[in-house]
Amino acid sequence: MRHRGLTATGLVLGAALSAAPGHAANRDVTSTVDAVTVYPDGASVTRVIALDLPAGDTTAIAKDFPLGLDASSLRVEGEAGAKLVIGTVDAKPPRAAPSANVPEIDKRIESLKDERANLDGAIAAALARKKFAERFAAASPAGLGEKGEARPVAEWRNAFAAVGEEVGQADAAIRDAERKQRDIDREIARLQADRADKPPSKLEVQIELSAAAATKAVLRVTYTVRNAHWMPLYDARLETSAKDRKPALELVRRAEVLQATGEDWSDVALSVSTVRTGRGGSAPELKTVIAQYPPPPRPAVPSAARGLPEIRQEFRFNGGTSFGDVADKALEQETVAEISAFQTVFRLPGRVTVGANEGAKNLRISTATITPDLIIRSAPIVDPTAYLEASFPQTEDAPLLPGKVSIYRDGMFVGTSNMAHAGKGEPVRVGFGADDKVKIERSVIKRNEGSAGLIVTTAKIDERAFKTTIRNAHDFPVKVAIQDQLPVSENEEIAVEMLPSTTPPTSLNVRDRRGVTEWIVDAKPGETKDISFAWRVRWPKDKTIVLNPSG
Repeated sequence: MRHRGLTATGLVLGAALSAAPGHAANRDVTSTVDAVTVYPDGASVTRVIALDLPAGDTTAIAKDFPLGLDASSLRVEGEAGAKLVIGTVDAKPPRAAPSANVPEIDKRIESLKDERANLDGAIAAALARKKFAERFAAASPAGLGEKGEARPVAEWRNAFAAVGEEVGQADAAIRDAERKQRDIDREIARLQADRADKPPSKLEVQIELSAAAATKAVLRVTYTVRNAHWMPLYDARLETSAKDRKPALELVRRAEVLQATGEDWSDVALSVSTVRTGRGGSAPELKTVIAQYPPPPRPAVPSAARGLPEIRQEFRFNGGTSFGDVADKALEQETVAEISAFQTVFRLPGRVTVGANEGAKNLRISTATITPDLIIRSAPIVDPTAYLEASFPQTEDAPLLPGKVSIYRDGMFVGTSNMAHAGKGEPVRVGFGADDKVKIERSVIKRNEGSAGLIVTTAKIDERAFKTTIRNAHDFPVKVAIQDQLPVSENEEIAVEMLPSTTPPTSLNVRDRRGVTEWIVDAKPGETKDISFAWRVRWPKDKTIVLNPSG
């Protein structure tokens, strides 16, 4: 019969062992990363330790845990063939490791320093040789003999060549010795670094165990790390509508996993979870807001006495093959979704490897084939370009998380966009780039800035009228949505009205954006349609207004 061990929670936790700690035997053990669940702002890692335990008390010491783990998150579970009690769990950095060959290293450093001193002597000799040649050239003119007679030109040249050769050889000897000294200095620095104690690169975890009898045991140690995260990515592949078929959208979810924990996750069971562990467990508590007169200003505080500014850190998680009737298509491995009331976990079948600081690992989570609604959208007041957009309801239980979308239209990559968060039942909109066969033109028909009043001027007015023309050059009908802006007044003295000449809009205040007005029209193949839009603003004659976009 197998007995499951107790769970130790946190650092130096659990009940004391039945036997005195001083009688426990130390046992060095190794652990292996077995499973990892990655969150948007961290990861939970499970390591497995397999060991043979004697009867009685044993302290298992594993020295291969990452330095960056959260020690308070350490949890230990286990099972064995006999009754096993897990006692305290302690995590601490190991001592710096001394060099194993200090005498040999010291001997080698001493030899290198002697060699460097010899090179100093060689440099000094070459400098003396060079200075002697230079003094000889200055003190003994080559053009005069002993009695002042002129020497032959050939002798001048021999003297010049001898001095130049001597100086050149001295310089070459100096340069060679200095190069050797630089190499020696680098080697001495390396040896001195080897001689110094090595800082710890791993964390040491000690687990106190008590076995009723000699047995084989398996321990599972779980902890959290912060230097890891995953971000959602998407591939959106749209096959556009034609006369004989409906549009089809393939939406591929992906997870980009990155980690810099200092440990390699080799051949592990990998999952990604939507839980955001860094947010904490509770909503913030609000404080009372008091309306009062401001207190008198305080005296200025010298800059040296001011505290450091608060530092806030925020994790942000910024960013195929066309599908058809193709035989023997290669398939990417996908995850299995485990959906609960408050989170979704995607578990990748099999095992994968994610190395530390080796870049991102891109995993395919799932694929959905959707029949979307297509529409052409344009805001010609800003940009007359017509953009193709696909929309559909989110029908999956797992929410779509914010992330970058790689967009493909009819098998061609057309750019990237961003996916907004969408829960089940919420609408999703994905843009698929410019549609050059739909032309949008917006022109000003009227602009009148003047005064109002039959006899006496009582107010100022600003009246404007626009026409937007839509031309469909496709050989199939399209639905086009045009958006424009109606000014919004936040002052009762400023009156805004939409004029009767306006084509009746489909929607006002689109998606709760005040003043944003939308017209949706159906354009047949080759058809041209016009939209009229006119408005008037009226305000007191003694005032001036400006039309500014809202923040």
